[in-house]
Amino acid sequence: MDSTQLTDLYASMTFNDDVMKERIPKSTYKQFHEALTRNEPMSREVATVIANAMKVWAVEKGATHFVHWFTPLSGNTAGKCDAFLEPTSDHRAILEFSGKSLRKGEPDASSFPSGGLRATFEARGYTAWDCTSPAFVYQNTLYIPTLFCSYTGEALDKKTPLLRSCDALDREGVRLCHLIGLTDVKKVSPSVGSEQEYFLVDRKYYEERLDLRLTGRTLFGAKPPKGQEMDDHYFGQIKRRVGAFMDELDHELWKQGIPSKTKHNEVAPAQHEVACVYRHANLTADNNHLMMEIMQRIAKNHDLICLLHEKPFQGVNGSGKHNNWSVVTDTGVNLFDPGDDPESNLPFMCAFACVIKAVDEYADMLMMSVSSAGNDFRLGGHEAPPSIMSIFIGEELSEVVQDWIDGVSKTSRDVERFKTGVSVIPTFSKDKTDRNRTSPFAFTGNKFEFRSVGSSQSISGPNTILNTILAKAMRDMSDAIEKSELPGKQAAIEVVRQFLKEHQRIIFNGDGYAPSWPEQASRLGLYNAKDTVEAARVLRNKEKTAIFSEMGVYSKTELESRYDILLHNYNVTVQVEANTALKMAKTQIYPAGIHYLGEISNELAKTRDAGIDARFLQKDVQAISHILADIRQNISALEQAVKRAQESEADIYTVSCLWRDEVRYWMEELRSNVDLLEENIDAKYWPLPTYIDLMFGV
Repeated sequence: MDSTQLTDLYASMTFNDDVMKERIPKSTYKQFHEALTRNEPMSREVATVIANAMKVWAVEKGATHFVHWFTPLSGNTAGKCDAFLEPTSDHRAILEFSGKSLRKGEPDASSFPSGGLRATFEARGYTAWDCTSPAFVYQNTLYIPTLFCSYTGEALDKKTPLLRSCDALDREGVRLCHLIGLTDVKKVSPSVGSEQEYFLVDRKYYEERLDLRLTGRTLFGAKPPKGQEMDDHYFGQIKRRVGAFMDELDHELWKQGIPSKTKHNEVAPAQHEVACVYRHANLTADNNHLMMEIMQRIAKNHDLICLLHEKPFQGVNGSGKHNNWSVVTDTGVNLFDPGDDPESNLPFMCAFACVIKAVDEYADMLMMSVSSAGNDFRLGGHEAPPSIMSIFIGEELSEVVQDWIDGVSKTSRDVERFKTGVSVIPTFSKDKTDRNRTSPFAFTGNKFEFRSVGSSQSISGPNTILNTILAKAMRDMSDAIEKSELPGKQAAIEVVRQFLKEHQRIIFNGDGYAPSWPEQASRLGLYNAKDTVEAARVLRNKEKTAIFSEMGVYSKTELESRYDILLHNYNVTVQVEANTALKMAKTQIYPAGIHYLGEISNELAKTRDAGIDARFLQKDVQAISHILADIRQNISALEQAVKRAQESEADIYTVSCLWRDEVRYWMEELRSNVDLLEENIDAKYWPLPTYIDLMFGV
């Protein structure tokens, strides 16, 4: 494929602004953009013209149906497909797609998670077209990105709060820009680029693992002789089947206007990554949802399965979704870009100080936004960041921060050059920060990288929190500047100094895995919730949640529903995992162990009858017998723990504690003994594909 074909391929299946401009009258196009600029709803007449153009274009692309595509609180995507085809009275048919069909849908809302916002008998919900995210054709269906709300207006999705947070950031960002001299700024927007990690396993092995099929992760599996210790997979040569998958994935993503840029092997065997170019946070969120669907579909074309779980395999790296976040103005200024002289770059220092303040004050909200039963296994080990929230900014910016706090002014700093020691290789300037893979929130040159986001999670939630807490910090800074008796920029400089001084404790450039770090963080008063159950509690903290209603992002009832849904999803996930573990242990693993025990017991009897020394075989029989007895005991204990959790009538937090403290405890005990059995049983008796098969079988 030549360069022209590649550029023609890109976004060929999206009804983007260029396509709209070609296919609707100039006057309608102008009215559409005027409504967007003024943040006003478009008229029915404009919607009707756009809908007709969209229908004609979609049918040309092979679409037979359309769907209002939304992201319910389950975190997945959803939608109801309707055909364009409408029968007529003369037994013929026409293609129909009205402005009303474009703008609004009415899916049944009763069966989606609502956290008490809707009763089952209150079924009506509304979808509303998000005209800031282009519609697209995928698998013969026109997908229309939409919001999803209840009959009474509460957000039942992840997109609505994200868009509200973008509005809050725009409002407070523009206000702050004007106060510090950027008076030509009319809009401030969050820009996000996501790095999607994933595993690929052979489909035949996946089909033989009930745990992978039902939970997305292995509930059992002994450590293989080789894992990631040799560091030979990271950035290594891509295997043929994996390469074919990646090539097809790129082409499909590019057709959908998803700017896939980078692909490579990750650290763990069978682990890989795809990264996309930065775009508006809302569009990136939609792109990432679609990308995960496409990845899982295309993998099957190559007899592979794409695993998006945060920790599919124990003992090696888990998968994250690094959320690279910056804030840009409509004049082309990245407020997180320090430039060559960050110390004298007032817009950067203001935005930077606001981020420091925001993360320090709302670290608990950030951790809540990335909490899940799956991510609990990932955070804190194997190159994933710990649960202690801190910010890495590097040595140079740390010096800048300290100089601002101390009131020391340095007009310039020497730019350090990178030298290889090879004469023919030119030197180049070093970045202002190194990379710290143990930091949950790292400044990486002109953006902040939130590394705690899980690979299967929607980035809408974390970015909603980031935008909101930054907007609040910007509001606080603007208020302080306006109240200051100092003139203009001097007032801003003093407020930046104050913010940095009050919140510098959140800055940590060290090793997040160091044994001393938790104790040091505790002394500093930094937030550390070690699991989802504890992280969810911040949603019941009225002082912390007040910001979201103040900024117009979440109502009180919407936040309360998120608490119930977060814990409910946790409980259901653990329940499914526990039941799957019991099913596998009782019907596959324990019977295989009994079979093997019978075989070696027969061999022991034959050996003794032959008068041969059988002491070592006797020890094998005893060892397997003891392991099986422990497994049987673990099964019984796990069954009782599940029963207690299921039958508990306590509040949802107490029930979640049962699933965490009792059920997951006995799941780990069962796994320990099952893995021990796998290590000691004849391979031909083992009923499951092993870690060697799964991680090295592609």
